[in-house]
Amino acid sequence: MPLATLPRPAIGVGTWAWGNQFLWGYAPEQDQELEACFQRAVERGLHFFDTADSYGTGRWNGRSECLLGQFVAALPPRRRHDLCVATKLAPFPWRLGRRGFERALQASRARLQNNLDRVQLHWSTARYAPWQEGPLLQGLADQVLAGAVAELGVSNIGPERLRRIQGDLAARGVPLRSLQVQLSLLAPEPIRPGGLMDVCRELGVELIAYSPLALGLLTRMPGMEPSLPSGPRRWLFRRLWFDLQPLLEAMAQIAARRDAPPAAVALNWCRAHGAMPIAGLRTVAQADAAGDALAWILEEGERERLDQLALALPIGARMPANPFQSA
Repeated sequence: MPLATLPRPAIGVGTWAWGNQFLWGYAPEQDQELEACFQRAVERGLHFFDTADSYGTGRWNGRSECLLGQFVAALPPRRRHDLCVATKLAPFPWRLGRRGFERALQASRARLQNNLDRVQLHWSTARYAPWQEGPLLQGLADQVLAGAVAELGVSNIGPERLRRIQGDLAARGVPLRSLQVQLSLLAPEPIRPGGLMDVCRELGVELIAYSPLALGLLTRMPGMEPSLPSGPRRWLFRRLWFDLQPLLEAMAQIAARRDAPPAAVALNWCRAHGAMPIAGLRTVAQADAAGDALAWILEEGERERLDQLALALPIGARMPANPFQSA
């Protein structure tokens, strides 16, 4: 199907930062703003919310699920019906066998106050414990067939393994709803011909783009080195900034024509390829910006120009690859 005729996916909300003190500087004083952000996102038509049982650092472990569950539970029933709430379960070394996720799923459901529509394998174990992954996925399929959760997805799976997993689940009558991978203008590998995007289209699996804003790099205007974020992101900004100028300049030109921020261009680039970006939102202003981005799409020539710039970036100017991504 030509890209110009693809249906435009929605924009989802990622909640990695809700509870993550190490990378995002979370503090409980932010909870009121996070709730306002959630409410505005729902009002603006952002209806997919993604979390994980490993989100939240240190004493805030599980905080993301707890906050999301609390916010969803406070919605009127009509609003709740419009949402898809998804969590990811981490294949930690002690989670083994077909029943290895049972307690984890029960704990996630409790933190989410039973507001859970889709469960996802957080990452592939193919690179270090390939024998672990299959039984865990079969156990999640058991949960879908038993009615404990409606939908099943995966994350950080490559095209070869995706075909195998989708076939195994289909043989049991369990659809594989989605694949979540890192995808952005600084991580464009999935859009290459014959890559993950093409395989997802072939199999009817929704592709979800996490980190579509590249930890904030794609929200900045071109020019002199910006004020640097605190924490580990500071190193990434310093390493990549100057190589990104041609790409950021092209994004700024498109953004100016739309009277939109660069972040909206980055999100709509994912949508133009048929992927649903999940933006990490923490403020009402960010929710409004993401909602505004739903109102327009990239022209074909704009997308092609951004494709050229993204695919021409040297490896050293791209986002680090996820070490758990399988082939």
